[in-house]
Amino acid sequence: MSDEISGWYDSIGPWLFYAAVWGLVFAGTGLFIGAFVPFITGDSLVFAAGLVSSNHPDVNIIPMAIGVGIAAWLGDQVGYTLGRHYGRPYLDKRKGDWLQNAIAKSEKFYAAWGWWAVVIARFMPWARVLIPAIAGISKMNYYKFFTANLVGAIAWGTGLTLAGYYAATIPAVKNASYAIAIFFITASVIAGLRTWMKNRRASQV
Repeated sequence: MSDEISGWYDSIGPWLFYAAVWGLVFAGTGLFIGAFVPFITGDSLVFAAGLVSSNHPDVNIIPMAIGVGIAAWLGDQVGYTLGRHYGRPYLDKRKGDWLQNAIAKSEKFYAAWGWWAVVIARFMPWARVLIPAIAGISKMNYYKFFTANLVGAIAWGTGLTLAGYYAATIPAVKNASYAIAIFFITASVIAGLRTWMKNRRASQV
């Protein structure tokens, strides 16, 4: 996959390469393309973009990494907005008891776990596409989504791009980047569980 993405640079040059990477990262969640071609819009693309930056002086790693983070953040913001302003009104018109119960459960879930779900989803190919839209449909608090999306976009987008850049000269960085991602996800899950347990204890008092 990285060889194919490197081939893009040879075909389109540095400026269009920037645009292609940022556009695909945005479209992966903002336009739901990642649901159909996750290998093009996900981890492989971002990591390979870092590798290309390390091998071609015309592609500067700083704007590339920052741009990937911004594109990832914008994509999720668009997914959330579409879910909240278009998906939810459509579903509210559906009268089935099963659907309405599912929406109620989703709202409860995102009220308690939403922040962590959005952060963790960024590291999971299918979840990163669906979770923002479902968060919007569930009317997750906008500011909670905003901050969770920002953390996830920086950790995944900017972090993994930088990992690809340094992996070209320090191969151990590639393995370390996945270890860091696993640690980050595990820490998020543990923190989420602690929050849930505290909320549960508080409700029982």
